[in-house]
Amino acid sequence: MSKELLLGIGNNIDYEIKWDAHVLENKINEYGITLRELDANIPITGERSLVISIVAYIKNNIGGERFVNDIQIIETFSQNFQKTITLGGTSVRAAIALNKLGYTSALHFVLMNEHVRRLLPGGIEYICSADTEHTWPHLIIQYPKGTTINAGDIHITTAHQSRLIFTNDYENTIMRISPQLQDLFLGAKVFLLHGFNSMSDTQIVKERMEYLTALFESVSAEKRAVIYFEDACYHHSGISDMVNRYLAKYADVWSLNEDELQEYIKQSVDLTNAKEMLAALGKLAKIIPCKTLVVHTRFWALAYGKDAHKYRESLLGGITLATTRFRFGDSFTKANYTATGQLGLEKAGEKFSREIESLANGLVCCIPSFLVSEKDLTTVGLGDTFAGGFLPALLNL
Repeated sequence: MSKELLLGIGNNIDYEIKWDAHVLENKINEYGITLRELDANIPITGERSLVISIVAYIKNNIGGERFVNDIQIIETFSQNFQKTITLGGTSVRAAIALNKLGYTSALHFVLMNEHVRRLLPGGIEYICSADTEHTWPHLIIQYPKGTTINAGDIHITTAHQSRLIFTNDYENTIMRISPQLQDLFLGAKVFLLHGFNSMSDTQIVKERMEYLTALFESVSAEKRAVIYFEDACYHHSGISDMVNRYLAKYADVWSLNEDELQEYIKQSVDLTNAKEMLAALGKLAKIIPCKTLVVHTRFWALAYGKDAHKYRESLLGGITLATTRFRFGDSFTKANYTATGQLGLEKAGEKFSREIESLANGLVCCIPSFLVSEKDLTTVGLGDTFAGGFLPALLNL
């Protein structure tokens, strides 16, 4: 099964609900939720607190990911909407997108069930650490630009689209690793690593990190696969610090989105202000001391570090593939990908890219996003697809 591209280590099933603001308004009224109660970080112990968190995120017009105390909360809430069951996890979505472009890969799964077998495209090979079958669905909510919510004293209109994720996934909290991963890693040129953000038990995290770092140490740095780490919003405080402490020194590329960046540095950042973003990158580099940081946003994607400019082709590949999914969803084709690469550039992103590169003394390589005219857009899985598009150029480094 040896493949140049190895992706893992987690996977999941997603419930992608069809957005309906009226359902949310009805729930606000049903539970008597008021504006002063809105709190994105409230512990989610039932449907009422789930609705409070969702509406708070929408009010702040941001995306995020949260843990729910009981999987039945997700099952119950999702029954209020039309939904589609899809495959989730950065590695899976990245592999599916790459498959459309003609790249084959090997994946490490922690979850197996009928949906995985049914939905995984042919040509994608995998190993799996699970010894039993479960579903553990993730709730995916995509709210569009111009979303309006009017219920009680809550009146919201969003300036842009975003996505929310709510989970209670046992397999991804323990993240068991198959012994077969070692052989796949030794035969790979690029290893996309992700999936620890749902974990909560520090002892289990320590065991997984020690396994991975021992695996990385078993190969000299010159012969080791390029390691690309895709970050995420962590459900439990302290876990991200553990993961960073173990993995940052091995990551050739550490990638994250704007929400995750701002969570790390504990401040909001204007994504079109080059000076402000450069200062934020300096702060982030002290928290995550890896070789190269990558940040991807709706306006641009950039690499930060002394080797930043060698990732220009990867950044362009990531933006092109993510924008293709943004425009066409799961049904995009290779022709759609080619056409996306011929679009004009997003003006704010283009200006920002010039400014930050001129200020950064060679430490930043920045590529602006493409200008998109479509209205019915997909917001889920864009970071995953960006990661997939980033990888092929790494094979030539």
